[in-house]
Amino acid sequence: MAQRILQLAAQQNPDGLREALQGLSEAELGDMVTKQALRGRETAALLKGIFRGSPCSQQSGVLRRLQVYKHCVALVESGDLHVGKASEIIGLLMLEARQLPGHALAELATLFVEVIKGGSLSNGKSLELFSTVLTALSNSKESLAYGKGELNGEEFKKQLINTLCSSKYVHLCQLHLRFNRDIPLSGEELQFVVEKVLRMFSRLDLQEIPPLVYQLLLLSAKGSKKTVLEGIISFFNQLDKRQKEEQRVPQSADLEVATVPLDQLRHVEGTVILHIVSAINLDQDIGEELIKHLKTEQQKDPGKALCPFSVALLLSIAVKHRLQEQIFDFLKTSITRSCKDLQFLEASKFLQDLCPQQYDVTAVILEVVKNSAFGWDHVTQGLVDLGFNLMESYEPKKPFGGKAAETNLGLSKMPAQQACKLGASILLETFKVHEPIRSDILEQVLNRVLMKAASPVSHFIELLSNIVVSAPLVLQNSSSRVTETFDNLSFLPIDTVQGLLRAVQPLLKVSMSVRDSLILVLQKAIFSRQLDARKAAVAGFLLLLRNFKILGSLTSSQCSQAIGATQVQADVHACYNSAANEAFCLEILGSLRRCLSQQADVRLMLYEGFYDVLRRNSQLASSIMETLLSQIKQYYLPQPDLLPPLKLEGCIMAQGDQIFLQEPLAHLLCCIQHCLAWYKSTVHLCKGADEEEEEEEDVGFEQNFEEMLESVTRRMIKSELEDFELDKSADFSPSSGVGVKNNIYAIQVMGICEVLIEYNFSTGNFSKNRFEDVLGLFTCYNKLSEILKEKAGKNKSTLGNKIARSFLSMGFVSTLLTALFRDNAQSHEESLAVLRSSTEFLRYAVSVALQKVQQLEETGQTDGPDGQNPEKMFQNLCKITRVLLWRYTSIPTAVEESGKKKGKSISLLCLEGLLRIFNTMQQLYAARIPQFLQALDITDGDAEEADINVTEKAAFQIRQFQRCLVNQLSSGEDDFNSKETQLLITILSTLSKLLDPGSQQFLQFLTWTVKICKENALEDLSCCKGLLTLLFSLHVLYKSPVSLLRELAQDIHACLGDIDQDIEIESRSHFAIVNVKTAAPTVCLLVLGQADKVLEEVDWLIKRLTILGSDTSEDSTQASNQTQALEKGVILQLGTLLTVFHELVQTALPAGSCVDSLLRSLSKTYAILTSLIKHYIQACRSTSNTVPGRLEKLVKLSGSHLTPQCYSFITYVQNIHSESLSFAEEKKKKKKEDETAAISTVMAKVLRDTKPIPNLIFAIEQYEKFLIHLSKKSKVNLMQYMKLSTSRDFRINASMLDSVLQEQNTEDAENEPDNNQSSTTEQPDENQEPQKKRRRKK
Repeated sequence: MAQRILQLAAQQNPDGLREALQGLSEAELGDMVTKQALRGRETAALLKGIFRGSPCSQQSGVLRRLQVYKHCVALVESGDLHVGKASEIIGLLMLEARQLPGHALAELATLFVEVIKGGSLSNGKSLELFSTVLTALSNSKESLAYGKGELNGEEFKKQLINTLCSSKYVHLCQLHLRFNRDIPLSGEELQFVVEKVLRMFSRLDLQEIPPLVYQLLLLSAKGSKKTVLEGIISFFNQLDKRQKEEQRVPQSADLEVATVPLDQLRHVEGTVILHIVSAINLDQDIGEELIKHLKTEQQKDPGKALCPFSVALLLSIAVKHRLQEQIFDFLKTSITRSCKDLQFLEASKFLQDLCPQQYDVTAVILEVVKNSAFGWDHVTQGLVDLGFNLMESYEPKKPFGGKAAETNLGLSKMPAQQACKLGASILLETFKVHEPIRSDILEQVLNRVLMKAASPVSHFIELLSNIVVSAPLVLQNSSSRVTETFDNLSFLPIDTVQGLLRAVQPLLKVSMSVRDSLILVLQKAIFSRQLDARKAAVAGFLLLLRNFKILGSLTSSQCSQAIGATQVQADVHACYNSAANEAFCLEILGSLRRCLSQQADVRLMLYEGFYDVLRRNSQLASSIMETLLSQIKQYYLPQPDLLPPLKLEGCIMAQGDQIFLQEPLAHLLCCIQHCLAWYKSTVHLCKGADEEEEEEEDVGFEQNFEEMLESVTRRMIKSELEDFELDKSADFSPSSGVGVKNNIYAIQVMGICEVLIEYNFSTGNFSKNRFEDVLGLFTCYNKLSEILKEKAGKNKSTLGNKIARSFLSMGFVSTLLTALFRDNAQSHEESLAVLRSSTEFLRYAVSVALQKVQQLEETGQTDGPDGQNPEKMFQNLCKITRVLLWRYTSIPTAVEESGKKKGKSISLLCLEGLLRIFNTMQQLYAARIPQFLQALDITDGDAEEADINVTEKAAFQIRQFQRCLVNQLSSGEDDFNSKETQLLITILSTLSKLLDPGSQQFLQFLTWTVKICKENALEDLSCCKGLLTLLFSLHVLYKSPVSLLRELAQDIHACLGDIDQDIEIESRSHFAIVNVKTAAPTVCLLVLGQADKVLEEVDWLIKRLTILGSDTSEDSTQASNQTQALEKGVILQLGTLLTVFHELVQTALPAGSCVDSLLRSLSKTYAILTSLIKHYIQACRSTSNTVPGRLEKLVKLSGSHLTPQCYSFITYVQNIHSESLSFAEEKKKKKKEDETAAISTVMAKVLRDTKPIPNLIFAIEQYEKFLIHLSKKSKVNLMQYMKLSTSRDFRINASMLDSVLQEQNTEDAENEPDNNQSSTTEQPDENQEPQKKRRRKK
């Protein structure tokens, strides 16, 4: 039969074909097609013949065609045919499909849907035909039966797609590909399909997700890009959260289904990100849509927008330059905004209660770095670029003409500095995780250190140090780059050089070539013309000496070495033998000896560095001591009776008219003293009996130094100021050569005295004679100090009140203070009484401690030995704090001040020192505050570190200062010390930061502060300001301060009176601290400042409300509850604030800052009220919500208690300004000279003070405008509570009008007839309306 059909088809005989086919049953027709297809011969010709003999005009032909289609689809899906033959059959069926009538297409399409739903498609070859059938069906115009009704072709297609997408069949990847290629889908259909596929994600195996995402991205070319991207991001965000939850609670019974393994999830995420990046490369609109979607979502819910998956996706796309700037700007904005929001929340308990959970984008980005370890190479470049972008955008700024602020002095709270720190963390963590990109990161860091020499680079050097610590040997592979960097050392600032060398120091221990190249560079730099280059050479050589130990040197632990960030545990002697190290170090010492003939700055670096070298490399002791001995002999006069003992004239150098310091003699002596003390206490004691010969040599210079220092001490005490050519009559003017020379001499002599004080006290072993020598040296020091202060005071120099930089070491200062104030040993009493008898010496000791603490607070280190050792500095601070605390609390200031002559009292200095120490601890040693507080508590010295309760310890210290403050406040007016009270308040404020805001101790402290403010009528403005600032800072961490502000505003109103002088105010007082002297401007400005902060919080909450209102997510119930809570909080805050302003706006405030601030705050209040009304207008548009009752009450309150009073206050302000103008006019008439300048000054002040008035009026009118809009939307008449606003163009003052009319009546009473006549004529006109204007004739 097949052959006959083929023959008839070849003869083009349709009638014969029709007759032949009519005799075939459905089974016979199918068998024929199958056999022909399996033989692979002329299958297409057979099918064409069948179709030609089955015209669509006849019902039998249509049925036969349907039978062929059904059979061919089954045949193709069976897999028995060759691929080419199957494609040939499907192609022919697709061509003929358009001939089928609508009902046949519908039947065929329905068959396909049933097959797909049944899951019987094996290879999906026939789906191409399905696409053609659906396309033809959509173009069909005839009515098709569907259920009980009829549909046209397009509607029928929609129903089929709906049925298909509603099925549970999940393997739809190929189907959607056909949709993408062939089927015309409307926007709604496409959206429906996309949403269906996205919902299927959760049912699929994770490995099936990437190909489905790929198909979706292809499909998104037709539309619904946002839905596709949003669905993919949301799906992986949920998976990440579930994975994190499982890691956090591994045994959680709540999790019904265990998530996939972590590594599998990360690899799938990486593949999906690659698919999206590839799609964006082909279609840039997807990238634009992604950024647009994330920006919109970030405004609503940052947690959904910036999850680890979306951030990784953004960073992968950022490699494309077209989108890089947009992405980095978006990420930087998100980071700073997140930091600001967190900072905002931390400062307010009110906000914490309303918005407990806040999103932290920094943690998310660092999580991306961690996730990128799972083969996400496409993310790493974006991470590196983002890290450097953040570090450069938010780097520390260099103040004009000053030194850049260091960023590593404690944890910074500023959002910009947190962003910079995040950039460094990203780079460091990326460096640790990704080995291939390490050299690139290192290269970029070194480039920035070199190229940004003019701007601060401390953050890059700190990053470099951390990088080297994390992978020390990585530098060995980049040694050539480091060597290139060394070539530029001469051109870098000395701070940068020191930081850079410390950072790369571990490489010098393992790479001889790098070390040799550095030495070559440094030796060249020593002879450079540039001073900075020579200083860099000295810094480099000292670093080498410290780190290349000679065998036999004491270990780091014996020397109490500071473990710095750049030190690496490496055994040097594994690389170099001791002989090589010794020769190497002696060679460097030889180079450094040449520097002893250079400028003072170079010598100074040497003297400050020798002690550290000695401490770290003790075998160099004899060489260094010999060098110092030969240097000091140039200036030492050995004759025992010769005064002075040192040649000061050799320390200066003249160039033309200018005098310079050539030899910092005091620093040289200081270096000798410290080195000798270390040598005697450490090396000398460690020497064995077998080293007698070497010991004899060493004793030689040791004895020389001791004899020299004792001789200098003896002769310095005997010397008079005239011996140094210094006395009260000497010239100390900095503008003359003689004055400069005398200043240099004075500073050197004072430094020498201090060095000798430390030497004699340290070696004196509490000998009375030695302590008398100490006092004698101090007398010499003090005389010079007083002269310099006196001269500086006459010259009005800013240095007049500052003492010169002290040469005493921090360790010695702590020892000295402990001995002076806390040493109760009987054997020491007689000798210490010598020093204790001098109040000046005691004050000097405390002043130096204060100076050292200040230096540590500002720079993170101090001068002298161990000044850069954080551990030693911490121990010294603890010792100093104990002494200062005991001294202040034991001896009242009032007792001490009765006998003092001039200068600050010791107690006051102790208090200043304590304040600086508490600040320094929180800045530099935040992690060690528990140990610090433990060290202060003598009663609990043996407690375990883990048992330390910071809040309890801090509360104990706070109670001591509370008692002192109460004593101050309860003392008489004559005994009250304003400065001390201010310091006590500031200390209490500083210590309060250590209390947990949720603790009982915090609440007790807050209650005590409120009580102090209520009961003490302080009239000192600074103390009043300090106390109220403390009160506000505590109150905001407990609850909102609006009720507190209302009471203070009532007190201000009562103190200053009302703007209407006829009104008597009820004499009530909540806070005694608010009195006539303090009410304005001090308390008033503080209250307004705090009110502005509350307004900022309310404004922030209203923005959150707007975001929640625009969120159309599924979880509407939770959003609704949160919205109601936020609305309630906002309205309550604003309601109480309105009562605050109600009081202040009726207060007779003096012209100036108070009035100006109040007007601005009122404008801000009305602007925020307007924002709230806009929010409710938007809510009424989106939902059918009515205006809540509490909002109605707020509007009523603003209309009755604020707006009318605002207009009265404006009139009051204009009146006081007009009075000042009239006063200026009178002054002008009386005094003609300078009249123009005087009147113009007053006019300018009036204009400046009245400038906020128009802004306030505009803000009120805007508020009323939007109230009208809300009234219309909500059908609630809110304007019934608002009175008609006063016209600002033409205003009648009623009281003034009454007085003028009364005067007129008294005048008219004298002429009664005229009065009666005039009144009769004018009376009718009073109640008449004005006549209408005549209409102009056309």
